[in-house]
Amino acid sequence: MSEPANEHHWIDIAPGIRRRTVTSGATMYQMIAQLDAGSRMPEHKHPQEQIVHILEGRMKLIVAGVSHELKGGESFYLASNVPHGVETMADTMVLDTFSPPRDDYLALDEQARAS
Repeated sequence: MSEPANEHHWIDIAPGIRRRTVTSGATMYQMIAQLDAGSRMPEHKHPQEQIVHILEGRMKLIVAGVSHELKGGESFYLASNVPHGVETMADTMVLDTFSPPRDDYLALDEQARAS
């Protein structure tokens, strides 16, 4: 089991975008992301499945070249290794859930705690 959310630091992952681990377990990982209006997450992909849940704000999730506009209360499922990126239209907060866990993000959390 991971530590309480207040033990995790905010970590920048792109200009205007930062994330903080909420919790993780053997098969899942969850984080909160804050995205400033106008920020962009470049297209990327990862082996984890992902559920994007918009807590507040508005953004475009571009999945394999197709744009999906999402707003607070809406969710989107991403299969593993599907290219996707983000463009924000307003300050946005997202709850992201991944399976299996994001070991790369957990390693960055550990580095942040050590510094």
